[in-house]
Parts: sequence; C-alpha cells; structure tokens
Amino acid sequence: MEQITLGNVSITRVWEYYGSVEMEPHAFFPESSQEVWKDGAHWLAPHFLDSETHTVNSAIQTWLLRSGGKTILVDTGVGNHKERPYAPVWSHLETDFLANLARAGVQPEDVDIVINTHLHIDHVGWNTYLDGRSWVPTFPNATYLMPKDDFDFWNPANGHQPLPGRGNQNVFEDSVAPVHQAGQTLLWRNSHEIDADLRLDAAPGHTPGSSVLTLTSGTDRAVFVGDLLHNPVQIVEPDANSCFCEDPAGARATRRKVLGWAADNNALLIPAHLGGHGAAEIARNGNTFDIKGWAPFAPYSEQG
Repeated sequence: MEQITLGNVSITRVWEYYGSVEMEPHAFFPESSQEVWKDGAHWLAPHFLDSETHTVNSAIQTWLLRSGGKTILVDTGVGNHKERPYAPVWSHLETDFLANLARAGVQPEDVDIVINTHLHIDHVGWNTYLDGRSWVPTFPNATYLMPKDDFDFWNPANGHQPLPGRGNQNVFEDSVAPVHQAGQTLLWRNSHEIDADLRLDAAPGHTPGSSVLTLTSGTDRAVFVGDLLHNPVQIVEPDANSCFCEDPAGARATRRKVLGWAADNNALLIPAHLGGHGAAEIARNGNTFDIKGWAPFAPYSEQG
C-alpha cells in the first residue's frame, strides 16, 4: 500500500479491482475525439487503455484518509456477492478488498466515516456485506455520508428513470437501504464540513447528488472528484462526458469548474477510477488542461 501525506492528512490507496471494463473508448466517452485516443495511445496505454483489446482500463479503489483522529473511507467500490444482472462485469465478485484494507492497518470496526461521493454501483458496494442471507453494514461504527439528492434519486420508491436504465438495479436495496435502516447514514445537501481540513461540496451533473471532497491543510490542496472524470482523457478534453452522466450539460460545467480550481490552486486531482499513479497535478492550457505531474502512488502492476 502506498501512502502520501498532505498537510495533516494521510492518504492511502486501497485496491479492489484493476483492468478492462469491457467498453471501447467511444462507447464509454461518446463525446471524446478520435484523435485523443489515437495520438495519446503512447501515454494512455497501458494504465488507462488496453491497446490489445482497445477497451478502457479502470481501477476500482477506495481512498483511505486519516484526518483529525478519524479513519475515513472515500467510496467503497463494488463489493462481493452482489447480484448485478445488468452489469455483469461487477456481478458476484470475490475480491480481497477487506484484506487489502487490513494490510493498510484498518479493520472494519476501525472506520469512523464512510463517504459515498455518489450512489452508483461502483461507489457503494462495500457499504454492506452478506451475513447469512442479509446485507448488513460492513463498517459497524461508521457514519456513512451520502448526498441526499442521490439518496432520493436512486430510491426505487421515487420512480425516477435514470440514464443507465436498469444498470444500477439492486444497488439501493443491498448497499444503501441496509445502512440507512441501521441508523448509520447522514444525508447532506449543498456542503458538509467533516473537520478543519476536509469539506464535502455538491458537484451535480454526473448524478444529481454527485459531490467532491476538498482537502485544504496548511499549504497543501487536493480534491477527490469521484466520477467527475473516469479517465485522463477528460482532463485534456474536459467537455467529454462519460456515457453515464445524468445531466450532460451540468456534468461539463461542474467538471470545468473543479478542474479550474485544481489548476489554479495547485491541488492534487484525485478521481475515483484512475489506474496508473491514481492522481495528478494539472495546469490550464488555454481552454483545456494539461497533466503536469503524477502522484507518487505505485501503479497496480508494481504493487507487491
């Protein structure tokens, strides 16, 4: 496990999955240009693009933070044993996520706060685990911070029709509702201050309740952006949404706003799904952005 420290906050990357998500670039990012994938193949492969199958590579990972005496998890991946009939790549996984978390020095009962940046299938899975025939909270002592707008949107009782159709089927029932029924959720809107160094803010577009976590500690800055972007292509082409963005115009506007803040404040940009070194510092380049440096996290292929 690789760890960095920014100000008073330590950040550790905990892996669940890395590899192809079985989608070609223009299926995943229909608004991206042909040129960016062709001309960028030399730096996108192998971490972000499988050049043999020409499919997108992605990481499912949790960011483990230690801040203000608290142990905090940012997003909880896909989870094991989940029935995902319309997302077979995530169905009935058997990963070593909890063992990887233990290698980082954390047992489930040690976690104080779980942050779900939004409530998609690959951000809430380890909220719960299968105990016999029941889904129960994985982190029994944690408060789970969930955006209320996403909680309401993904609640099947409210009858919304999401863009991915049935792709998120069962997720609310097995990974969100059991935590809420256990009295462990805190549903927030607009913004939520966690401690002196960490703050959640609404960043809608990808989903109605999508959020970002900003770290401001001493002279250091970072922003955990969830699915504001899935691939570094969206740094150099910030108007290129993924096919999963509920509000395309809103997603583009939010992405540009947050990328601009990261560039102007020399903040480490930390998306949910980047393989490779996992995070980057960026700079403005006219109307777009460039990657000026990668974080020191070791790529998955170099993990011991």
